[in-house]
Amino acid sequence: MRQIAIMGFGTIGSGVFDVVNTNREVIKRNLGEELQVKYVLDIREFPGQPVEKVLVHDVDTIVNDPDVDIVVETMGGLEPAFTFVKKALEAGKSVATSNKELVAKKGVELLALAKEKNSNFFFGASVGGGIPIIRPLLRSLSADEIDQVTGILNGTTNYILTKMDQEETSFEDALKEAQDNGFAERKPEADVEGFDACRKIAILSSIVLEKFVNFEDIQTEGITKITTADFQYARKLGWAIKLLGSSWKENGRVYAMVAPALVKPENPLFAVNDVFNAILVHGNMVDNVMFYGRGAGSHATASAVMADVVEAAKNLHQNIYAGWTAEKQELSGISTSRKQFLIRVKGDASRKSELVEKFGSGQLIDAGVAGEIGYLTPVISEKEFDEAAAGMEGILHRIRVQA
Repeated sequence: MRQIAIMGFGTIGSGVFDVVNTNREVIKRNLGEELQVKYVLDIREFPGQPVEKVLVHDVDTIVNDPDVDIVVETMGGLEPAFTFVKKALEAGKSVATSNKELVAKKGVELLALAKEKNSNFFFGASVGGGIPIIRPLLRSLSADEIDQVTGILNGTTNYILTKMDQEETSFEDALKEAQDNGFAERKPEADVEGFDACRKIAILSSIVLEKFVNFEDIQTEGITKITTADFQYARKLGWAIKLLGSSWKENGRVYAMVAPALVKPENPLFAVNDVFNAILVHGNMVDNVMFYGRGAGSHATASAVMADVVEAAKNLHQNIYAGWTAEKQELSGISTSRKQFLIRVKGDASRKSELVEKFGSGQLIDAGVAGEIGYLTPVISEKEFDEAAAGMEGILHRIRVQA
């Protein structure tokens, strides 16, 4: 029998506990032996619940027990998760985590420690919840040169944007509905400002590039400035607005960004709505491959965690490459990246000549919004856009177009 411990009994930790008990026979068939939760670490008490029998409050109980081979970390946040995971790895135990903040910030150190101790640090649930994206990037697509990864990586923002599009509601009302339905936190900044998606694209980029991508180097914009007027232009064009986390190679340079973008119908991400996530991967041989599913939730995320637990159990005391090197990947400044932009400006069609002069020959878009007009630029660099916009009055907003 293989013994594991769970650190944190919140939404995901309780989901892992349920998966182990509900799918006991499935896990036994895949693993070749029974798997049991010996400990659950939490500061709270759970009187009368099944977890009460295995509940502990001191991490050293887990760390010092030689019968525990694998530790699941579902506490979230940086501390005390980092300290506890480091202790477990130093004791020679493998760790499976769903903690994107931990992976994005301390992944290099923890991967190196796991290698040193001949154990494993797996994080398949840190991006995309139950969507199997990490392992395919590491294994299934390892023969491809991946030149672009683009994803809808946050279910909260996708839900809000879907509501704004389909029900023509304001950002504020859509956010409140997301909070009322439990899809958004009371303090939603990490989601709506793009910070959550930023950490996730940093993790995916690090895997693809095999070098550490620091999430703090990624230009990040959220959705708080998106309005119903923006969606009127999107509907006029037949396009959608999504918050995308992207990294890509262009003219020998590497870029990464999180920002709202206009997505065309031919792009597979166009039809991804509600709380669902999707990651589109482009390789030089496989072309486009998309991974789609629930990006969060107790059992969906727990399923991904348990896949890591099973792999760790099959490879005890044998380190499996599961990440990237400590070498840092330098990102190019976004100013040299080239895209189309949709600009909203005060005025009417009479401003076309001015827009053409500033931004180049593009397309005027009349979406029926009083007192303004839209303009779709040709493909230009971010720097060219910023320089042109600096000398023009009345710009209300701009959104990039996803190629």
